[in-house]
Amino acid sequence: MSKEDQQSLIAIPLSVLIAIGLAWAGSQGGYTVAGTPIFTLVVAIAFIIQWLAFIPAYWRRTQAFYDLIGSVTNITVILISALLTPAADSRAWLLAGLITIWAGRLGYFLVSRIRLDGEDRRFREIKLAFLRYLLAWTMQGLWVSFTLAAALAAITSTFKAPLDIFAVTGFLLWLVGFTMEVVADKQKRDFRAKPENKDKFIRTGLWAWSRHPNYFGEILLWIGIAMVAFPVLRGWQYVTLASPAFVAILLTRISGIPMLESYADKKWGGQPEYETYKARTSALILRPKK
Repeated sequence: MSKEDQQSLIAIPLSVLIAIGLAWAGSQGGYTVAGTPIFTLVVAIAFIIQWLAFIPAYWRRTQAFYDLIGSVTNITVILISALLTPAADSRAWLLAGLITIWAGRLGYFLVSRIRLDGEDRRFREIKLAFLRYLLAWTMQGLWVSFTLAAALAAITSTFKAPLDIFAVTGFLLWLVGFTMEVVADKQKRDFRAKPENKDKFIRTGLWAWSRHPNYFGEILLWIGIAMVAFPVLRGWQYVTLASPAFVAILLTRISGIPMLESYADKKWGGQPEYETYKARTSALILRPKK
């Protein structure tokens, strides 16, 4: 067994244990159905969907529907939580609506990108290894659970409160972040669609202010979701406020910026224009060049 397989063999159950702890914390003070906390139920559903999708994905050695399943899982989990919660209020449906819009847009964008590119570099090797690929799908279940955690806790909470300044501020922050992400993704897609830009890197539009403006928008919108959720959380449910921190760590330390920066350094590293752009432009937060 390879070192990577050994690591996957440890990481898979560890991911499940983390999800169990998250489910326990988020379920405190929440509604139940047939004796099972709704929060726990939908976290289980998130993982089950991934494992079921993994079977044909590994069988066909394809990553074609990985992002689609991620998007569908987000929408399924958030809507089931709202539909199962007795008397879901305006805050619950606001959260469900914002997340459904985000997941639908992101899923469409990622699937379209894969169709244009023909493959996803992340899965070029791991889709051939059973344990490593199973870990990828398991991690997507954990990603869904952690990302939606604050919203799920608020939706399923037995404590309710009318929409307030937190809801308004959180919505506006979500709107800014969502708009930023959509605009940045469109700018990059349009840039890459032009033949004259083949093998070039984008440094115009929002990309002149940040090397990863789409990720900055993603982090902002999840901070907004957490703000909308905050007023109705109680006790251990406050643990779910780690949701935006999880997104930020994932994008800036694990699978987002580090992977893209490594790829960019290999492709354009040493070129004066790229080195100048990298030195003068913020990695994440939008701000004027140095």
